[in-house]
Amino acid sequence: MLADEGAAALSVRRLVKAVSASTMAVYTYFGSMPGLVRALMKEGFDRFHTRVEAASAAHPDDPVAELAALCRAYQDFAREEPDVYAVMFGGSAIAGFEQTEDDRRLGVHVLRAPRDAIRRCVAAGRFRAGADPDLLVRQLFCQMHGLAHLGRAGYITGAYGSAEVLRGLVLDFARASGDTSRRAAASVTAGLAPLS
Repeated sequence: MLADEGAAALSVRRLVKAVSASTMAVYTYFGSMPGLVRALMKEGFDRFHTRVEAASAAHPDDPVAELAALCRAYQDFAREEPDVYAVMFGGSAIAGFEQTEDDRRLGVHVLRAPRDAIRRCVAAGRFRAGADPDLLVRQLFCQMHGLAHLGRAGYITGAYGSAEVLRGLVLDFARASGDTSRRAAASVTAGLAPLS
């Protein structure tokens, strides 16, 4: 229902009708409609984490390629599961659901894999010594979220699509963090290639 009709269509009444369950079942398992939305959000983070693990594992010897693959996984998830993504990152108001600090911690948890990749970039001498991985990952997160949001809203138009913008963002991020243009280009190309 969420994927077919969007967040605004989600209600207990419509949900129980669609899955042939009782209203009481929703309240028994989830406590409330916001409880159901919270469970959906947690399921979304689990699915997102599966993609993150695959992206990280694909480039064990090149942390810049790993970082690019993580950015691609983020964009792929946002594009392929836009309504779940919107719930996960607070871009969708459903049935009175408001994120708590614990919910936001789930969102911040997604920063661990790219932050660790950034740390490996620094350790490998690809990013400048003394770079702050916690600051860099937040800057990258803002870029990835902005691209996902603008892409979903239809603002990435014209000669450059989301893939070209993503490549430019990651390439510029790597170079600004201290990588050489040649090495960054090779790693970003490898990292953005489809996983086999």
